[in-house]
Amino acid sequence: MNKVFPSAAAARQGIVRDCQLLAVGGFGLCGIPEALIDALCEIGVRDLTVISNNAGVDGFGLGKLLETRQIRKMISSYVGENKEFERQYLAGELELEFTPQGTLAEKLRAGGAGIPAFYTRTGVGTLVAEGKETREFDGHLHVMERALLPEVSLVKAWKADRSGNLVFRRTARNFNPAVAMAGRITVVEVEEVVETGHFDPDAVHLPGIYVHRIVLNAHPEKRIEKRTITEKAGV
Repeated sequence: MNKVFPSAAAARQGIVRDCQLLAVGGFGLCGIPEALIDALCEIGVRDLTVISNNAGVDGFGLGKLLETRQIRKMISSYVGENKEFERQYLAGELELEFTPQGTLAEKLRAGGAGIPAFYTRTGVGTLVAEGKETREFDGHLHVMERALLPEVSLVKAWKADRSGNLVFRRTARNFNPAVAMAGRITVVEVEEVVETGHFDPDAVHLPGIYVHRIVLNAHPEKRIEKRTITEKAGV
């Protein structure tokens, strides 16, 4: 089976529409499916609810979809590096479902594993728990969290064979496997495509059963985040 599509534009055909629930892999600027995000910008789908650890940065990644006002709601754990996100949220133009990072990862993992909900102590007694069912286990209160089941998942991997078996590269793995497993339809952007049978089975990070479409992007931008320090007088 050959799951490789000739372009990101071809891979999006027939699966994306307005008002969808999407999940996008990546952590900060690492492991972002940038070509697949650009394809969403081009088609102009709107009112999207996007699950992602963070909202990208201005002008890159999900930041592009925010600039074109295609995202209606974000389900995220970190949103601190995007000025346009901040502007839209404070102006009441963008909804945010703030989710602890570990809980977000588990909600995606549960979706991929067919687990409809789970209990966690994280968020008990905070805004995170408002409106959610709680239950006591072993003397501690837990909040029930529902699994996430995105209609489409956009994922970045390092290599894929034509059957969709994936290999990720170091920290770029991050949220990508969980996002891939949770999606009803999963589209993966990779830097290299090899023939089926090329990988040692023990080297496969995610089996092709979770992957529906593959797009080759041999030369991604690969931005790098760097910590900057402002010197203060007298310090």
